[in-house]
Amino acid sequence: MLYKVIECDCGEEIAPRRWDLGYRTCLECGEQEAKQRKHCIVPINKSNYMLVTDRELLKQLNPKRTT
Repeated sequence: MLYKVIECDCGEEIAPRRWDLGYRTCLECGEQEAKQRKHCIVPINKSNYMLVTDRELLKQLNPKRTT
């Protein structure tokens, strides 16, 4: 099977199988991008866990906060 050569923004070639999985960056750029993202998993009282990526949302989830 022939694949078209796909390049990342940095100029490095992206593996065709990686592109097929939906990744649009090379491994090194993907690593840098992943380090910049921050998230946390929060248990909700009498419920499931919730993925929180916004700090303000996390503050609103705590009804006993003082500020």
